[in-house]
Amino acid sequence: MSFEKLGLCEEILRSIKEKGYINPTEIQESAIPQVLMGRDLLGCAQTGTGKTGSFIMPLVEILSSGKSKSRMPRSLILAPTRELAMQVSEEFNLINNYLKLQMALLIGGVSFIEQDNKLAKGVDVLVATPGRLIDHIERGKVILKDVKILVIDEADRMLDMGFIPDIIKINKLLPKIRQTLFFSATLSNEIRNIGEAFLINPKEITVSPHSTTSSNIETYLIKTIKKNKLNDLKKILNIEKIKNAVIFCNRKNDINKVNLFLTKNNFKTVCLHGDMSQNSRIQSLEEFKNGLVEILIASDVAARGIDVAGLSHVFNYDVPNNPEDYVHRIGRTGRAGLKGKAFTLCDENDNKNILMIEKLIKKEIRSYSFDNMIAEDNSIKLNSTVEINPTIQEPTKKFKKINFLPIENFLNFKESGHIPNFLIKK
Repeated sequence: MSFEKLGLCEEILRSIKEKGYINPTEIQESAIPQVLMGRDLLGCAQTGTGKTGSFIMPLVEILSSGKSKSRMPRSLILAPTRELAMQVSEEFNLINNYLKLQMALLIGGVSFIEQDNKLAKGVDVLVATPGRLIDHIERGKVILKDVKILVIDEADRMLDMGFIPDIIKINKLLPKIRQTLFFSATLSNEIRNIGEAFLINPKEITVSPHSTTSSNIETYLIKTIKKNKLNDLKKILNIEKIKNAVIFCNRKNDINKVNLFLTKNNFKTVCLHGDMSQNSRIQSLEEFKNGLVEILIASDVAARGIDVAGLSHVFNYDVPNNPEDYVHRIGRTGRAGLKGKAFTLCDENDNKNILMIEKLIKKEIRSYSFDNMIAEDNSIKLNSTVEINPTIQEPTKKFKKINFLPIENFLNFKESGHIPNFLIKK
């Protein structure tokens, strides 16, 4: 099915075409017609399935007629983190490129004055995190009685982060007659029960169950010990041909430790975690998305908020404590039909969590061997040299056996295809 058959206006179709979207994803194909019909929706979709577009496109279509009023948004989109809210606002700006709808983004770390001025002029779409929205409501800067469409994005993440009481509080201020779109990466009984309080006779759509990983992602376990962890991370970063990568850590202290270590080893990195100021977080994301740095070191707060086209690698410096977080982390790569790789460093203390992950995704994660990979890489390069330069061979000449220095020295020159003489033991 093409986007033209979904009932979207010419301005939206033009924006979609310029972005390079060709056909709707499964969630978009199923959800957009239902939203345009005015139905409430209960959607279960993994990250990377085009979920954001599935509600932004029809929302823009519906709001393309009508006029906004001061401090009274016509639609409300709630997201659990600043990064996710920013991602939604970027998608809106893309789809709204040829229309004149107004949008305000309410997130922490940004000046209240700037946000208040935007609200005073009137907005059609309000994208917000629950806490910052309540701050504006209590200050009398936002009135929700004119909201026609409510979108709750990443409801399971809202639950994990303790935002459900805030959402219930916001819901009481909204008109009872409205359209509600409720999205979650998982549909547990608890999430369903929460959804019942917001939805009226919803259409349920489930795409790509959360317990699966994309077939486009090659996944590996790197078995290590604590004292060797940083060096093993450096080894794999040197071996792999990395275009751009995200390294996930469980603790903020580890983020800083990994960042310092990689910076000292000449890798271009930036950090992203909850203790950073909003301006610093925005700057880190922009530098990473624009290709100014090749590696982003992040906590799970960013696991569902990073959307970088063509991300080649994901590294789990720590095994996630929640197996579902593993799926969301590695889901940053292998998107839009592209191939990706995900590596997880683990020691003997991680065995229980690894088993839980394998049980969830219903497959065993392959173990990765540095020795085998380097031997294979070296063999390929030697064979390649023989094929490309057959006349250089001297089959009658006997060569002295070469003993190489440790792996670390080899890695520094692996891209050149040969080992310099000064690294060869005499």
